[in-house]
Amino acid sequence: MRDEYLLAALRMGAGADPVPEGVSAAARAVFHLRVPGGVPAGPVDLAAPPGARSSPASGTSSGTSSGTDAAAGEPGAAGAGDESWRPAAADDRDTPAHVRRFSAAGLVIDLETTIAGGRMEVAGQVSPAPGPDARIEVRTPHVGKVRVLSETGHFAVTGLPPGWVSVVCHRPGRPPVFTRWLRVRP
Repeated sequence: MRDEYLLAALRMGAGADPVPEGVSAAARAVFHLRVPGGVPAGPVDLAAPPGARSSPASGTSSGTSSGTDAAAGEPGAAGAGDESWRPAAADDRDTPAHVRRFSAAGLVIDLETTIAGGRMEVAGQVSPAPGPDARIEVRTPHVGKVRVLSETGHFAVTGLPPGWVSVVCHRPGRPPVFTRWLRVRP
């Protein structure tokens, strides 16, 4: 530990140099985003369909275009080379849809994110379907929307602000499974 950090810690501990309120508020906000007792779902490779532009054989790079970035790296570059990411077919949306797959605790969570009309849409499927009492929570740093899963494990949320998103699958009597934070941008 460097001396200036130690001195700063001692000043804060003695109450002589209070932590700025903005820093405390940011720390509380980040702490609120935790999933206590949750199981993090890791990314799973998705094979690109033959002939798709996202195929590595096409010579295009999926992670350098606009779309979705994983929270594990630098924004704008984290998706590069990540095989769990691939763009879906484009339509009249602001950005092409991006599909990611995560897996943990016997669950697979497929996510499709896109921006339409300046708002983020998240659709997906949890498989195997975790049961009738399971619910899915689609979270941004400021908004969380909860949905009951269909019998086949499908869900959808629209109208979210573009930016960071994470999905949590809550199952009765079992620990929740959550995805990493993804950045969805126009």
